Amino acid sequence: MARNRIDQTPFALDILDLSHDGRGVARRPDKDGQAGKAVFVSGALPGERVMAKQTAKSRHFDEAATVEVLTASPDRVDPRCPHFGTCGGCVLQHLAEDRQILYKQQVLLDNLQRIGHVEAKTLLPPLVDAAWGYRRKGRLSVRRVEKKDKTLVGFREADPRFVADLRECHTVIPAIGLKLEAISTLVDGLDARRDIPQIEFIAGDATVALIFRHLQPLGDRDREALVAFAQAHGFAIFLQPGGIDSVQPLWPQDPPLSFALAPWNVELRFRPLDFIQVNAGLNEKMIARALELLDVQPDDRVLDLFCGLGNFTLPLARVAREVVGVEGEAGLVMRARENAAHNALANAQFHAADLAQDLSGHAWMRAGFDRLLLDPPRSGADGVLKQLPLKGLKRIVYVSCHPGSLARDAGYLVNERGWTLASAGVMDMFPHTAHVESIALFLPPR
Repeated sequence: MARNRIDQTPFALDILDLSHDGRGVARRPDKDGQAGKAVFVSGALPGERVMAKQTAKSRHFDEAATVEVLTASPDRVDPRCPHFGTCGGCVLQHLAEDRQILYKQQVLLDNLQRIGHVEAKTLLPPLVDAAWGYRRKGRLSVRRVEKKDKTLVGFREADPRFVADLRECHTVIPAIGLKLEAISTLVDGLDARRDIPQIEFIAGDATVALIFRHLQPLGDRDREALVAFAQAHGFAIFLQPGGIDSVQPLWPQDPPLSFALAPWNVELRFRPLDFIQVNAGLNEKMIARALELLDVQPDDRVLDLFCGLGNFTLPLARVAREVVGVEGEAGLVMRARENAAHNALANAQFHAADLAQDLSGHAWMRAGFDRLLLDPPRSGADGVLKQLPLKGLKRIVYVSCHPGSLARDAGYLVNERGWTLASAGVMDMFPHTAHVESIALFLPPR
């Protein structure tokens, strides 16, 4: 049976809206001229008329890519990156920066209304920082392509089966983003080039680290090449032959990995594969807003859930009587305790617990708190919120990396527990992407 091929003939579309993943939304007219099936069009903006070619189809909607812009939106700008449209990392570089944050704000509001059936009493002003060269943590994919006789190092394309052949990246910190060609040349010259699937990068204040995952042991020649590269370009090199615990420094022997949170006189030390906020400038603004919304008083006890290394916990410890941080990953809890000791903060305690499971056996659950801060993963915090004794809390601040899970949890707090969504706003942690981070303040029933 012959496969049903997609017709690649370009066709004109009027773009009506922008989807939550940053694609233009249109209705392709049917044969009678009526608005037909929805089409999601990459590279298109609301108000534009474009020529597009279909790339995928399904029962309920089609997908297409912009071939030519016939009528441009006044919000359209020239993308800075030469790889825009191929690399899947940034989908909004063609949209003016001030419009990007307004789009993200609308995504947040739409989710709150549609999923949570709630509305914030006050809309917080968006938090923004540097739009370029901000990303200090990420993962580069590596693929040897024999047909091209080349090793590709970059982010995934829009089709995740393929690695984008990148020469530069302007959202990544320049120490990495402007040296992608050099990194690619390095890997291509290694004997183990077929056995390196990824390179992670992470940057502290003094050190930029590259972590090479390798599926086979590296020979002396490859190790020497990596050390020479590190010395020439100012990198620290780590090797990862297996799981997370297998990561070891290659050069130098003990590179310092840390970053300062200067407003609170805090320094956070971390390991190469630990989670840290990718955008250092925005991170400080986010912490400041969270503390402002919590309105912590000197005698307060604060609970910080999904605390990680103590990114919020230790600044909170500077202003509260006591802070308790809880995190699911035992390694991060250990580092958080070490960070508390490093910063001489004896009023910060840390506990390991899977916050998606039954927490009834944990004593910290029953300790009583005045304020609650949550910074959950994309899945949200519905499991722990339904177990927490919320009575007695004066404020809840919810930091979110996914507007859908925030909206769901806001619906629970407001519609089932009687709390008020006092304010909410977006934070541009990932400029030029469709990723929406936000923060919300909840006040208790009167």
